[in-house]
Amino acid sequence: MALFRHDLDPARQVATWFWNYIRHFPGDIMTNLARSLAVLLILVSGANAETGPARVPSSTAEISLSFAPVVAAAAPAVVNIYATRMVAERGTPLFEDPFFRQFFGDIAPSRPREQNALGSGVIVGDGLVVSNFHVVENATDIRVVLTDRREFEGALVLADEAADLAVIRLIDADDAALPALAFADSDAISVGDLVLAIGNPFGVGQTVSSGIVSGLARTGRGGGAYTAGGYFVQTDAPINPGNSGGALVDMSGRLVGINTQIVTRSGGSNGIGFAVPANLVARVVAQAEAGEASFTRPWAGIDVQPIDADIAEALGLDRPLGVLVQNVVEESPFGTAGVRPGDVVLEIAGHAVNAPAELGFRLSLQELGSQVPVTVLREGGHETVSVEMRAAVRAEEALDGGPVKVAAPGPFDGLVLQEIGPALRERLGLASDRSGVIVLALDNPRQARNFQPGDIIAEVNGTPIVTIDDFKAATEAALADGQRTWKIVLNRRGGLVYLTWRG
Repeated sequence: MALFRHDLDPARQVATWFWNYIRHFPGDIMTNLARSLAVLLILVSGANAETGPARVPSSTAEISLSFAPVVAAAAPAVVNIYATRMVAERGTPLFEDPFFRQFFGDIAPSRPREQNALGSGVIVGDGLVVSNFHVVENATDIRVVLTDRREFEGALVLADEAADLAVIRLIDADDAALPALAFADSDAISVGDLVLAIGNPFGVGQTVSSGIVSGLARTGRGGGAYTAGGYFVQTDAPINPGNSGGALVDMSGRLVGINTQIVTRSGGSNGIGFAVPANLVARVVAQAEAGEASFTRPWAGIDVQPIDADIAEALGLDRPLGVLVQNVVEESPFGTAGVRPGDVVLEIAGHAVNAPAELGFRLSLQELGSQVPVTVLREGGHETVSVEMRAAVRAEEALDGGPVKVAAPGPFDGLVLQEIGPALRERLGLASDRSGVIVLALDNPRQARNFQPGDIIAEVNGTPIVTIDDFKAATEAALADGQRTWKIVLNRRGGLVYLTWRG
């Protein structure tokens, strides 16, 4: 048997052989021999370090020595992003107090103030950089700085708030001279895999931190049921402010995810960080490359709830599995495929679904126009149905009326309203049985005293409001009667708000 194996690190082999030889010696002899071993390892390691240039490690033994080859391969594609946005600032903080605002409203003078945001991003090819939406939200100027100190102006080409992702194109950049990261298959990673987080924490400069994949399919950290905004890869690699939009890479230097948020009480890393999985990032980038300005997801058209132990027992399951379908929009893709209330969705395209956010994530990874197998549990038996991946945007144009801006005098002047239909419920994460007229925006700043985006108008002067026609009829009748006092009922975040407006 050969003393040394050529495929393993010599220093590690020498250490193992030497330790096995001396471990049975008395303590004082052990001390001297341990010192000798330290010198020997330094000599052997030094000789081994000169054997060739840095490269991506090819074995577990090589990885254990240093992450430097991985960093050298991946770090050049991770960039710093400097975003500038203009915000309105009150001349005095008194006018921000709700007590004073009820008397003075929004008449207090404001002045624009420049606000700077710092984050990270990842070059993914074709002159495109992917980062977090919250890094570049409402930015008027975006500057991208590479590790080699080159700077480029950036233009936002796609933004998706739900997944907290944004895609930026580098202006006047030579694609051939840009480093880029390849995507890993985030469905193929496992808990315990080594990963590196690369970014610019606290603005100190590019920093690399190491850790492992701590968890998969983490949900509930934000986002709606179908937005995939709550489905993450969890890592203990330290992530701090400024790391947002940076890379989480595997030991091959491939992109596992985009670092996006942490759980913290102090503002710094507590070892619980989350990254948007690379498979979703790849889908968003693909739509940006196709010229889309926003990420289009397939439409579900169903309401689901997680299955706990009690529901599982009632359904005859030995443990909680899947998500329970509560409501189905008949004309939705799931509805036309035959899914009905009471079904349990177990899998989408062969992947398990155990939470509403996981359902949204799996749908977001599918190609629009494709037929995807969905496995459901129905009356104790498993059935697989084929669901067409249709876009909610196209459905919205067909099923929902467009937004309406109110220009008539009265309490609603300047509000942008829309009747709640199937696609709008889907886009806003509303229950499928939710109806009414919703406030989309406030074009009149003074209306912020009474209304908020997302408010649902339930009643106007005692008349229930279900459709835009109901709203128009109620407001036109009040104006025709010269009514100066209006009674309004709003549904706000599940609770009722009663307003009295006097003109």
